[in-house]
Amino acid sequence: MKSLPNYLQTQRKRLSLSQEEVGFLLGLAGMNKGNKVCRDENFVREPSLQDALAYEAIYGLPVRELFAGLYQQAQQNVAARAKILNFRKARKPDVRKQQAIIHLAEPASVNSSNQ
Repeated sequence: MKSLPNYLQTQRKRLSLSQEEVGFLLGLAGMNKGNKVCRDENFVREPSLQDALAYEAIYGLPVRELFAGLYQQAQQNVAARAKILNFRKARKPDVRKQQAIIHLAEPASVNSSNQ
């Protein structure tokens, strides 16, 4: 089962907040504050880092949990690039750097269990 890119709508409903109210908490101005929240919830756009951190403050969950699908994709992309980097650096070993790259290249389940 593919995970959702985000859990914003689920968390907003858990707190019984409207999109307009969340828009206000995000610091949005104007009559249509809820439109931006709607776009974020429906995966039309990815919020800025500032907005993602504000969502964390509003919902009390870490950004990586609110945007679990995006986090999982980012983690997989980093792991794939780390494997390539590890291969490239194998000829000039730097033990500490090598260990950090190997850790990043590990499967997501191993990385998340270490945190």
